Amino acid sequence: MVVTMVLWASAFVAIRFVGEDLSPGPLALIRVLVATAVLTPFALRAGLQIPRGRAWWLVVAYAVLWMGVYSVVVNAAEQHLDAGTTSMLVNIAPILVTVWVGLVQQGGFARPLVIGLVVAFTGVSVIALGNDGAERDVVGIALAVLAAVLYAAGVLLQKGALRTIDSLSVTWWGTALGAVALLPFLPTAWAQAGAAPTSVLLSALYLGVFPTALAFSLWAYALRRVDAARLSLSSYLVPAFAVLLSWILLAEVPTVAALVGGTLCLAGVAISRIRSRA
Repeated sequence: MVVTMVLWASAFVAIRFVGEDLSPGPLALIRVLVATAVLTPFALRAGLQIPRGRAWWLVVAYAVLWMGVYSVVVNAAEQHLDAGTTSMLVNIAPILVTVWVGLVQQGGFARPLVIGLVVAFTGVSVIALGNDGAERDVVGIALAVLAAVLYAAGVLLQKGALRTIDSLSVTWWGTALGAVALLPFLPTAWAQAGAAPTSVLLSALYLGVFPTALAFSLWAYALRRVDAARLSLSSYLVPAFAVLLSWILLAEVPTVAALVGGTLCLAGVAISRIRSRA
């Protein structure tokens, strides 16, 4: 999971780097196409499992929402926000996963969860109010929060699919079906890739191989063995890595409001996972 979190953090930095040359949709398509190509020989050698019945619809939904729509939305968010701030906002997803699990299980909500929700969304508000009222930043914040919702939905759908098929098959179907959903961006992707510098193309290739093919395979492996709400909490490590990498590689440091708000978001996630005495 540590490897997964580092790779996902590096994705925020790479997305930010290529954003001027590859628009959100084409970049998302290139990323999942590369990931599918990398995963195919491994999936075939291991014996690719075909989802059936309810599992098929879970896989399709997870692929479209997480590998497809989420990728476009988070790419668009980074057109407006730095890598560290985007990763902070996206990583309110663990709370959303916990809320959904609580609703489905009808077990009610412990006090730490309620407090954590308030603290996390206070952090989102601090980030929103601390960006000098710039319209483009508000749009970026809204996109990042939407990405968090899609991320949470993807985790829950993927967890359901993993009950019937193995982790490598789930990952392959996710990238392959995500690529199908993103095919409308193919003409633009072809044109933009042809005009992009080599460094941008290498960064897009990196996104497909490491944060997608490798990291999502590792994530699925762990998710099949660990509770979704508990495992998703590990993603609060991503912002710390993302801020550090974006500072080293892109010379980007989040604003004071982003750091304070992001810290509140992560604190809210941590508080929400405190086990209270029933």
